[in-house]
Amino acid sequence: MKNLDALKLEVLYATHELIGQALDLEDTLRRILRILAEKLHMKRASVVLFDETQGTLRIRASYGLRPEEEAQGIYTPEEGVTGRVFSSGEPCLVSDVSQEPLFLNRTGARRFTKEVIAFIAVPIKLGQEGLGVLWVDRLFARHVALEEDVRFLEVVASLIAQFVKLKQQVEAREARLREENLLLKHELRGRFSEFMYASQSPRMKEVLTLVQQVAPTRATVLLLGESGTGKTLTARLIHELSPRRNQPFVKVNCAALPENLLEAELFGYEKGAFTGATSTKPGRLEMADGGTVFLDEIGELSPSLQGKLLRFIQEREFERLGGHKTIRVEVRLVAATNQNLERLVKEGRFREDLYYRLNVFPIWLPPLRERKEDIPGLTRFLLAKMEKVYNRKLLLSPKALQLLMRYPFPGNVRELENLLERLFIVAREKVVSENLVRQLIKHQLHEETLPAIPREPSAEEILEALRRHQFVIARAAQELGLSFRQLRYRIKKLALERHFPIRRGRPSGRRL
Repeated sequence: MKNLDALKLEVLYATHELIGQALDLEDTLRRILRILAEKLHMKRASVVLFDETQGTLRIRASYGLRPEEEAQGIYTPEEGVTGRVFSSGEPCLVSDVSQEPLFLNRTGARRFTKEVIAFIAVPIKLGQEGLGVLWVDRLFARHVALEEDVRFLEVVASLIAQFVKLKQQVEAREARLREENLLLKHELRGRFSEFMYASQSPRMKEVLTLVQQVAPTRATVLLLGESGTGKTLTARLIHELSPRRNQPFVKVNCAALPENLLEAELFGYEKGAFTGATSTKPGRLEMADGGTVFLDEIGELSPSLQGKLLRFIQEREFERLGGHKTIRVEVRLVAATNQNLERLVKEGRFREDLYYRLNVFPIWLPPLRERKEDIPGLTRFLLAKMEKVYNRKLLLSPKALQLLMRYPFPGNVRELENLLERLFIVAREKVVSENLVRQLIKHQLHEETLPAIPREPSAEEILEALRRHQFVIARAAQELGLSFRQLRYRIKKLALERHFPIRRGRPSGRRL
């Protein structure tokens, strides 16, 4: 028969092996107590944890107690032996519970026994933080010192404290993530409001009307438009306005991964399906069950994946890579592309039947150059958002904003956002000048492609232009981007006639 020290080592080893299951705390605690009972002949055992919301100690796991007995194990701090151990942080040893007035027998488990029962309670604590109490009953045995059991149970309680703290940290993290997710949803709704609801563009208002019409339905939506026009935000808006708003929104970029990895990402895979598949992994379609899947850059799908996606759209079922079990999910599909799918169909590069399955409710998002009236509002919104990140405030001068209004933005809203973020990095003054914006835009386009912005020339600039053209007003005006009448008016207003050379004879009609 094994000696006591060997049994105790077995208990500690078996307890340590359970740490990977600590997130299922109550089941893990019950298994630990069962190990104690079976290895060390402890008749009853219980883990009592402090509930901060109720301010009480409550049995969370037990061995040797019936469910109704366990349910009665509720104590206030300092109540009975259990409460005193929790409050003091010191262990307690009772050699005979029938002779101890502080022993409450709250569970009633020892009500009818005539046996001499020793009761040991040790605190479950991490550092100075009290988490609960571990107590055990054992039949009185003279050959084993109870003090030795106390020391051993303190070691077990320290391991339990690690399990409990890990579970608390995970729960706190999950609560924080839920709160952050809620805040993110509010932020997203704010972004939607600025992006679409506050739009001054008739075309964007039409888009919003279509979004509001289709969002409550189950219809598949196809978002069309150039890169950077806001297709991802629009897909999120459709999700947020739908009955699925509290379910997952899962995005898959069909252009970001090679075919084999994209298939695994979409449908998941079984352990051993390919080299490196060391465990089973669910795909994005499973993760989105009950919610929305956003398939971005759908035009990049390979012919093979197009066929598998078509089958899923038709039947709402699939198999993981390397698996044979058919999995059914209920998801809403939103797809997006910046390509002309009709042309791809004619060229044989995109399945016609898949195109018609996707094109149930198409929505075209206009490029930013076709909704320039939205640029001031978008600029204000993006600047306000970036102020929080860069901890500074930026304003665009009227001429800088006018330049943005004239710039064609081939990268659309995404390019506008990138441009404004660069301004936060390079701008030294609070008010951003037209020249700084122009310098940054030059990196995108050659200067000659930039639209000319009329501005008021200085007196010196007017004089220099006149001198270069021998004071011929029409030619100087053309250089300055002014009409003949405009330049003539400025010459009079600035009293520049005195700089003109004196000429004999009747002046020309094209000279002052």
